[in-house]
Amino acid sequence: MTDNRDLRPLSPLRTIARIVLGVFLLFAGAAHLFFARAEFAAQVPAWMPLDTDFVVIASGIVELVLGAALVFLPRWRVQIGWIVALFFVAVFPGNIAQYVDRVDAFGLDTDLARLTRLFFQPVLVVWALWSTGAWRGLRSFRRFDRTRDQ
Repeated sequence: MTDNRDLRPLSPLRTIARIVLGVFLLFAGAAHLFFARAEFAAQVPAWMPLDTDFVVIASGIVELVLGAALVFLPRWRVQIGWIVALFFVAVFPGNIAQYVDRVDAFGLDTDLARLTRLFFQPVLVVWALWSTGAWRGLRSFRRFDRTRDQ
């Protein structure tokens, strides 16, 4: 699915952005597990069929793994970039529920603050894809798919 062009070194800015995103996820994962559990629990939608504490712990572990992968597995950055982007999409319903249900958490105690936060989730998705060069991987996949069909 990927080729050697996908593994070309990225610009220093993209590499720094990938590492910063990884550190951000490591911090968020640790927060889920140790010092902001109640804040994260407030974001779990009421309709979620799983135990709230389980969701907070599981998502914290996933964030720790993804953050570590972004920082320490640059050879797999394209695949990890797509997984991180999908993770950000997967947790977006929690952000929507926080807005719709008017749940105060992380200092988001007004409708405007909660609404504004919704617009940052797509930024995280783009950050994951851009900083890992995942777009290059998509282009390579399209090239591979076209040559396979011929």
